Amino acid sequence: MKVTGPYGPGPATPGRPARASGGFAVGQASATGGTAPAQSAAPASGVSDVSSLMALQGVESATERRRRAIRRGGGLLDRLEELKLALLSGETGEASLERLSRSLREERPEDADPVLTGVLEQIDLRAAVELAKAEVRRSAA
Repeated sequence: MKVTGPYGPGPATPGRPARASGGFAVGQASATGGTAPAQSAAPASGVSDVSSLMALQGVESATERRRRAIRRGGGLLDRLEELKLALLSGETGEASLERLSRSLREERPEDADPVLTGVLEQIDLRAAVELAKAEVRRSAA
């Protein structure tokens, strides 16, 4: 066994396996008659700071921001559709208005695409107009 540095003994030199009856092969014992030493585990390297990994997990990519923005816009359109159906059926639509208001208050992720940003701004404006119209109806009643 040869010590190669501060990490302990180096790997055992591969010997020619001795053949036992029945085709079973075993490694030859070392010169001292003992068994071969276990391989030492390699020291951990590469990961020095867990906080940097946690910070990387918190970074949101442009694709994820875009996906969240589209999901928010679709949700607002769904709430507007619910409100429309409630008003057409003669209901006040208070529950739909509350859901619409809650959805509108959600933070909209910024997107670099000006076309998408324009469409999302139009959806937000339409939702705000519907909420303002509902407030006028409430104050008139």
